[in-house]
Amino acid sequence: MKKLIMTTVSALAVLGMSYSATLAADVEAIAILTPEEGTDYGWNQQGVDAARAAAEKAGVELIVAQGLGYGDVRPTLRELAEEGADLMIAHASGYNTSAPEIAEETGVAVAIVDTPEALKQGLIADYTLSGHEGAYLAGVLAAKTTRSKTVGVVVSGEPPSWNSQSAGFAQGVKATDPDIKVIYAVIGPAAYSDAAGGKRVTESVIAAGADVIFGQGNGSSFGMLQAVETTKAADGEKVMFIDVIGDKSSIDKGYLLSSVIWDIEPVYSAMIQDLKDDTFGTKSYAIGIKDDSVRLLKTPQVDEAVWEEVQAVREKMVSGELSIDPVFDAAEVRKLMSEVEE
Repeated sequence: MKKLIMTTVSALAVLGMSYSATLAADVEAIAILTPEEGTDYGWNQQGVDAARAAAEKAGVELIVAQGLGYGDVRPTLRELAEEGADLMIAHASGYNTSAPEIAEETGVAVAIVDTPEALKQGLIADYTLSGHEGAYLAGVLAAKTTRSKTVGVVVSGEPPSWNSQSAGFAQGVKATDPDIKVIYAVIGPAAYSDAAGGKRVTESVIAAGADVIFGQGNGSSFGMLQAVETTKAADGEKVMFIDVIGDKSSIDKGYLLSSVIWDIEPVYSAMIQDLKDDTFGTKSYAIGIKDDSVRLLKTPQVDEAVWEEVQAVREKMVSGELSIDPVFDAAEVRKLMSEVEE
């Protein structure tokens, strides 16, 4: 069922300042649409939290439409446009066809993912974000943590953002120890919320010898985490899990090794400013380790000496000594892996 939650940010009013004196008249409200609830410690929650932070920073109204699923969201987009949204953030690759259509129909600006060729000034912007730098560091961490010399990558699909992280992870593993096997497993073409599938596929990767799992899944990641919590590695010891985008530390039972954290607030803030400056739809948006919009989470399960080694690699990235290019194509990603399972 669709849920619309309206939040009005009024910090400027509290300070005795008028909106008309501080804000551009053409940006009074933004909206974000997510396929799942914003409580998944991942893609959906980070998107909602980032939109809320960006709205508060800009002093604009935020409308959250969450739990919409992966089907046709045109009616919701039209409703949000009618409610006065000046920017609609379509936070799912499945929305990247319908959102531009409604933008053309209503004249309301939209932001979509995984479609960089769709830019249109004043109307359509793309934010195909990549956490590949953080994933590379996660690969270094996995390579220095594995006992079996086998690690796994489990994904809920192969969208560009997942592909770039899968590739970055494999590159980090191989740069650290080229003898480590990387098993690559795809739950399904769009199995983002398939927790049962996530558990089943992760168990199969563990059975193949992996004792560190790099999982990318939205809702399906809870199944992946359940698998590592209930399945022992070949040596009878723990299997460790590396998550992406969000922080599941609060629900961890000692199996979360790390996560490639994304902070999307700077991206949404830039979109709002670009709308004000009439440059929306003319540029791409990025996140990265230099400004900590991509960072690697440190948990109690990480060995201190290993963490220092990982941070040394990060410093090489920040200084420019080490550069990691994103790989967005699924076929190219598969070439980097030791073994592919489906």
